[in-house]
Amino acid sequence: MKSKLWFLTKVSLSRKVKTKAFIIVNIILAVGLVALFNIDSIIKAFGGDFDEPYKVYIMDNTNVSYDILSNQITETAKTVYGDDNQTFEVTKYEKSKKEALNETKENGKVILLEINNDPTKVIKVSLTTEGYLDTLPYQILYQAINTSKTAIAVASSNIDPEELNKILSNIEIERVILDETKTTDDENMEAIMSTVFPIFILPFFMLTIFLIQMIGMEVNDEKTTRGMEIIISNVSPKTHFFSKLLAGNIFVIGQAILLLIYGGIGLLVRILIGSGSIINGLSGDLGNVFNSLSTSGIIDKLVYIIPLTIVLMLLSFISYSLLAGILASITTNAEDFSQMQTPMMLMLLVGYYFAIMAGMFKGSLFIQILSYVPFISAILSPSLLVIGQIGVIDVIIAIIVNIVAIYLLIKYGLRIYKVGILNYSSKDLWKKMFKAMKN
Repeated sequence: MKSKLWFLTKVSLSRKVKTKAFIIVNIILAVGLVALFNIDSIIKAFGGDFDEPYKVYIMDNTNVSYDILSNQITETAKTVYGDDNQTFEVTKYEKSKKEALNETKENGKVILLEINNDPTKVIKVSLTTEGYLDTLPYQILYQAINTSKTAIAVASSNIDPEELNKILSNIEIERVILDETKTTDDENMEAIMSTVFPIFILPFFMLTIFLIQMIGMEVNDEKTTRGMEIIISNVSPKTHFFSKLLAGNIFVIGQAILLLIYGGIGLLVRILIGSGSIINGLSGDLGNVFNSLSTSGIIDKLVYIIPLTIVLMLLSFISYSLLAGILASITTNAEDFSQMQTPMMLMLLVGYYFAIMAGMFKGSLFIQILSYVPFISAILSPSLLVIGQIGVIDVIIAIIVNIVAIYLLIKYGLRIYKVGILNYSSKDLWKKMFKAMKN
């Protein structure tokens, strides 16, 4: 039996790996991931630059606005981007307006601010750029200009300089959380992980969909071509069933390893071409997120989060492949299986969207119970574990529940598979299926 099992597994794997489609797709994935990790260098090579700051030229026709506005732009940018981020270079422009417009037109990173007196609104400001300005830089400038307007109005009222500095200084908020088990880092983590973590589980989501479709389509193909009768006449349905599961899971796990290798090559290329270290080389917001994860201590927790997540994902691969094989056996063609796989897709989507919205269910018993549910626990449980809504014990319970679900799928699913694999009629199919489960 073992020799036949491995023979069928090797044949199934060969059909998947030794194809032009597999080679072409992996070449595209490798090139795409390497390019993604080095997207800033690619853009720079074509004339773009992520690190180039905006050059803000201020034409101050009021003779009192430049210092105040310059300071407000710098402080507002620091609030948004952090102390180390140099987004704007502010300069007092003293040439003619015509020269300023020419420089602005020639450089897409130049922002021209012209400030004039206005008897009704204190100051009037025009903002000129060569093309469109991104929303966030625009909002920073808008806020800085409005704050400066208030400051200029107050300054013109002959208020004492010390009082003026008190009015214009940024307020420092002391954050206090009464629950001693919670910290401000955890508070920031919920916001970060609710958006960042789903990005990292997206490959698992896509691989699971691929696994379901691959097993289902292969079983249906053998049934449609009547090749199933020849196979089952030489091996038992049980051997055939497990060969499909082994081949499908080995292929998907291998593809996941290849994706990690492609990502590693991308990071290595990034370092070799001089884009910086892995942490510092990551551009913009992604680098800030990584730094936030480091300071919050989440990196230290990865020692147990990663192994638990891998175990859950492997068990979920097995669960979905079992269910896909069972459903494929009772369908007569690929179109019928496409309809049967819809519930599995919905389960995946439920887990994915709950992982995204995990921070909204703080302390909810409902979300904790969902983290135990097979088929979605591999997506949901790690997200909840990272933000502290469940503990390691809860993840272990989810693993045990998954193992039980796999046992039940094998025990009762194999009975259905034996009946459905050679059934080419959809008449009384569900009746036959439940009868097989009882027997």
